[in-house]
Amino acid sequence: MTRLYIWERADWPNFSYDAARLLVAVGNARKAQGRLAEAMARVGFAQRQEAFLETLTTDAVETSKIEGEDLDYAAVRSSVAARLGMPHAALTPTDARTEGVAAMVLDAVENYDKPLSANRIFRWHVELFPGKQEIIVGNWRPGPVGVYRYGRADQPPSTEYMAPPAERVVTDMQRFFEWFNEPSDTDGIVRSALAHLWFVTIHPFEDGNGRIARAIADMALAQDEDSTRRFFSMSRQIREEHKQYYAVLKQTQHGSLDVTSWIEWFLQCYERAVQSAMEALGRVLRANTFWAHHSSVTFTDRQRKALTHVLHGFKGAITTKNWQRLAQTSRESAARDLSDLVQKGVLRSEGAGRSTRYELLEH
Repeated sequence: MTRLYIWERADWPNFSYDAARLLVAVGNARKAQGRLAEAMARVGFAQRQEAFLETLTTDAVETSKIEGEDLDYAAVRSSVAARLGMPHAALTPTDARTEGVAAMVLDAVENYDKPLSANRIFRWHVELFPGKQEIIVGNWRPGPVGVYRYGRADQPPSTEYMAPPAERVVTDMQRFFEWFNEPSDTDGIVRSALAHLWFVTIHPFEDGNGRIARAIADMALAQDEDSTRRFFSMSRQIREEHKQYYAVLKQTQHGSLDVTSWIEWFLQCYERAVQSAMEALGRVLRANTFWAHHSSVTFTDRQRKALTHVLHGFKGAITTKNWQRLAQTSRESAARDLSDLVQKGVLRSEGAGRSTRYELLEH
């Protein structure tokens, strides 16, 4: 017998869950949230702004990466910084695609107290796909859509999930908006998990559903904290755990309306995201110290771009080859950049020739 999707069940979308089973996961998530709040309270306004900039930049980059789209970190950071009124950080040229993702993630958290509506997420959709003509942009999908797994080139893809028929989208989304915009006594993180699942199950667009679902979940988390400032990235953690994410999502969408397992995973993912943010806070403080220490140094745009990557999570040694990739330049230009930074006292070198490694001088 073919298993029903959850949207095919007679009681859709009346989700249920075992609150007692979730008590530990909710408690752990709230404890992590409290620890991060205490850590942020100990830093100054400028450092909180830098941490928020880091969070939104990471959100935009990672939510795109989940869908196989790589955005330039420095360009996204530049776009977000300009929108936050931090022009000193907006140093890298951007494009319409980068600007669109930045606009969506920022709107979701900075305007968390504004109603969610069709027009609002239509705007997000247009921002995600500027100038794209291969799909319907800024409107509901006109036909069926599914999630597929691609294997060998000589075999057809397998169907992982099929969304509700297109003729149901308007009604399903109206019901979703009514639920989302109504006051609720549901735990805020649990509500975010439900919003994510509900939207991505309807799958109302031809493309971009995952990115918009995560933006809506972030909006719900901002509502939970009643704050426009958030210092952890769920999208980054979901990307780190994408195999588990898709597995539990598939299991849930093929199961009953009891979605306890999905919420439990989401809560645990939230806790891990907050723990990662504590580590990221350390990187932000390190970056601030570095730029302050070298405030008298004149950097080229290319050098600043590559150093931004190094300071904000780049894993690996600073070598000519890696610098070439980070700065998107030739090997010769990378070598000149590094030599110049050594002379200016920004880097020190070890080794010789192709074995040369460079290290930041931060103090």
